[in-house]
Amino acid sequence: MTRVLATGVFDILHAGHLHYLNEAGKLGDELVVVVATDSTVRRRKHEPVTPETMRLEIVNALKPVDRAYLGHEGDIFDIVREIEPDVIALGYDQKFSENELEKDLKDRGIVAKVVRLSKYEDDLNGTRKIIQKIVDWYTFKKKIDEAEGER
Repeated sequence: MTRVLATGVFDILHAGHLHYLNEAGKLGDELVVVVATDSTVRRRKHEPVTPETMRLEIVNALKPVDRAYLGHEGDIFDIVREIEPDVIALGYDQKFSENELEKDLKDRGIVAKVVRLSKYEDDLNGTRKIIQKIVDWYTFKKKIDEAEGER
Protein backbone atom coordinates (compact mmCIF):
# COMPACT_ATOMS: atom_id res chain seq x y z
CA MET A 1 0.00 0.00 0.00
CA THR A 2 1.45 3.36 -1.07
CA ARG A 3 0.52 6.31 1.15
CA VAL A 4 0.63 9.77 -0.41
CA LEU A 5 0.85 12.98 1.62
CA ALA A 6 -0.42 16.27 0.22
CA THR A 7 -0.44 19.56 2.07
CA GLY A 8 -2.03 22.94 1.58
CA VAL A 9 -4.09 25.83 2.86
CA PHE A 10 -7.31 25.05 0.95
CA ASP A 11 -8.82 28.47 1.67
CA ILE A 12 -11.67 29.24 -0.73
CA LEU A 13 -11.61 25.85 -2.38
CA HIS A 14 -11.30 25.99 -6.16
CA ALA A 15 -10.70 23.72 -9.15
CA GLY A 16 -6.92 23.96 -8.76
CA HIS A 17 -7.20 22.37 -5.31
CA LEU A 18 -9.32 19.54 -6.72
CA HIS A 19 -6.86 18.96 -9.56
CA TYR A 20 -3.97 18.86 -7.07
CA LEU A 21 -5.71 16.34 -4.81
CA ASN A 22 -6.89 14.16 -7.72
CA GLU A 23 -3.36 14.07 -9.18
CA ALA A 24 -1.82 13.40 -5.76
CA GLY A 25 -4.25 10.53 -5.20
CA LYS A 26 -3.12 8.88 -8.44
CA LEU A 27 0.39 8.52 -6.99
CA GLY A 28 -0.67 5.82 -4.53
CA ASP A 29 -3.39 3.87 -2.79
CA GLU A 30 -4.17 6.22 0.09
CA LEU A 31 -4.23 10.02 0.12
CA VAL A 32 -3.63 11.77 3.42
CA VAL A 33 -3.89 15.56 3.44
CA VAL A 34 -2.48 18.03 5.94
CA VAL A 35 -4.38 21.31 6.13
CA ALA A 36 -2.34 24.31 7.28
CA THR A 37 -3.28 25.92 10.58
CA ASP A 38 -4.59 29.48 10.65
CA SER A 39 -1.35 30.71 12.22
CA THR A 40 0.72 29.06 9.47
CA VAL A 41 -1.49 30.63 6.80
CA ARG A 42 -1.10 34.06 8.41
CA ARG A 43 2.66 33.66 8.62
CA ARG A 44 3.20 32.36 5.07
CA LYS A 45 0.37 33.65 2.87
CA HIS A 46 -2.54 35.80 4.05
CA GLU A 47 -5.31 36.15 6.62
CA PRO A 48 -7.40 32.99 6.16
CA VAL A 49 -10.94 33.57 4.92
CA THR A 50 -12.16 30.21 6.17
CA PRO A 51 -11.16 29.03 9.68
CA GLU A 52 -8.91 25.98 9.94
CA THR A 53 -11.62 23.71 11.40
CA MET A 54 -13.92 24.44 8.45
CA ARG A 55 -11.12 23.97 5.91
CA LEU A 56 -10.26 20.64 7.53
CA GLU A 57 -13.89 19.49 7.43
CA ILE A 58 -14.26 20.46 3.77
CA VAL A 59 -11.02 18.75 2.70
CA ASN A 60 -11.90 15.63 4.69
CA ALA A 61 -15.19 15.41 2.75
CA LEU A 62 -13.57 15.53 -0.70
CA LYS A 63 -13.78 12.35 -2.76
CA PRO A 64 -10.05 11.85 -3.42
CA VAL A 65 -9.11 12.33 0.26
CA ASP A 66 -8.90 9.29 2.52
CA ARG A 67 -7.96 11.23 5.67
CA ALA A 68 -7.17 14.83 6.52
CA TYR A 69 -5.37 16.29 9.51
CA LEU A 70 -4.70 19.76 10.77
CA GLY A 71 -1.01 20.62 10.63
CA HIS A 72 1.14 21.09 13.71
CA GLU A 73 2.89 24.20 14.89
CA GLY A 74 6.67 24.04 14.95
CA ASP A 75 8.60 21.35 13.10
CA ILE A 76 6.84 20.52 9.81
CA PHE A 77 8.43 17.09 9.86
CA ASP A 78 6.62 15.98 13.05
CA ILE A 79 3.37 15.30 11.21
CA VAL A 80 5.27 13.69 8.32
CA ARG A 81 6.75 11.23 10.84
CA GLU A 82 3.25 10.50 12.19
CA ILE A 83 1.71 9.91 8.76
CA GLU A 84 4.70 7.96 7.36
CA PRO A 85 4.08 8.68 3.67
CA ASP A 86 5.77 6.86 0.83
CA VAL A 87 5.23 9.85 -1.46
CA ILE A 88 4.92 13.57 -0.77
CA ALA A 89 3.02 15.42 -3.49
CA LEU A 90 3.90 19.07 -3.97
CA GLY A 91 1.61 21.47 -5.78
CA TYR A 92 3.14 23.37 -8.70
CA ASP A 93 3.19 26.59 -6.65
CA GLN A 94 4.34 25.27 -3.28
CA LYS A 95 7.57 26.94 -2.25
CA PHE A 96 9.63 23.83 -1.58
CA SER A 97 12.58 22.57 -3.56
CA GLU A 98 12.06 18.87 -4.26
CA ASN A 99 15.79 18.15 -3.83
CA GLU A 100 16.11 20.11 -0.58
CA LEU A 101 12.97 18.51 0.83
CA GLU A 102 14.20 15.01 -0.04
CA LYS A 103 17.54 15.82 1.63
CA ASP A 104 15.80 17.19 4.75
CA LEU A 105 13.63 14.07 4.92
CA LYS A 106 16.64 11.78 4.53
CA ASP A 107 18.57 13.71 7.21
CA ARG A 108 15.68 12.99 9.58
CA GLY A 109 15.47 9.31 8.68
CA ILE A 110 12.25 9.72 6.71
CA VAL A 111 12.11 7.76 3.47
CA ALA A 112 9.66 9.34 1.03
CA LYS A 113 9.75 10.24 -2.63
CA VAL A 114 8.90 13.88 -3.44
CA VAL A 115 6.85 14.55 -6.58
CA ARG A 116 6.04 17.99 -8.02
CA LEU A 117 2.62 18.04 -9.68
CA SER A 118 1.72 20.05 -12.77
CA LYS A 119 -0.25 23.28 -12.93
CA TYR A 120 -3.95 23.08 -13.70
CA GLU A 121 -4.39 25.42 -16.66
CA ASP A 122 -8.08 26.20 -16.07
CA ASP A 123 -7.44 27.29 -12.50
CA LEU A 124 -8.52 30.73 -11.31
CA ASN A 125 -4.89 31.15 -10.23
CA GLY A 126 -5.34 30.74 -6.54
CA THR A 127 -7.22 32.08 -3.59
CA ARG A 128 -5.60 35.51 -3.54
CA LYS A 129 -6.62 36.17 -7.14
CA ILE A 130 -10.17 35.01 -6.41
CA ILE A 131 -10.30 37.41 -3.45
CA GLN A 132 -8.96 40.22 -5.66
CA LYS A 133 -11.67 39.54 -8.26
CA ILE A 134 -14.32 39.83 -5.54
CA VAL A 135 -12.80 43.06 -4.20
CA ASP A 136 -12.60 44.49 -7.73
CA TRP A 137 -16.23 43.58 -8.39
CA TYR A 138 -17.44 45.25 -5.16
CA THR A 139 -15.29 48.33 -5.84
CA PHE A 140 -16.71 48.60 -9.36
CA LYS A 141 -20.27 48.08 -8.10
CA LYS A 142 -19.81 50.74 -5.41
CA LYS A 143 -18.63 53.25 -8.04
CA ILE A 144 -21.67 52.46 -10.21
CA ASP A 145 -24.02 52.83 -7.24
CA GLU A 146 -22.40 56.15 -6.25
CA ALA A 147 -22.64 57.45 -9.85
CA GLU A 148 -26.31 56.49 -10.01
CA GLY A 149 -26.92 58.21 -6.68
CA GLU A 150 -25.46 61.46 -8.03
CA ARG A 151 -27.99 61.63 -10.88
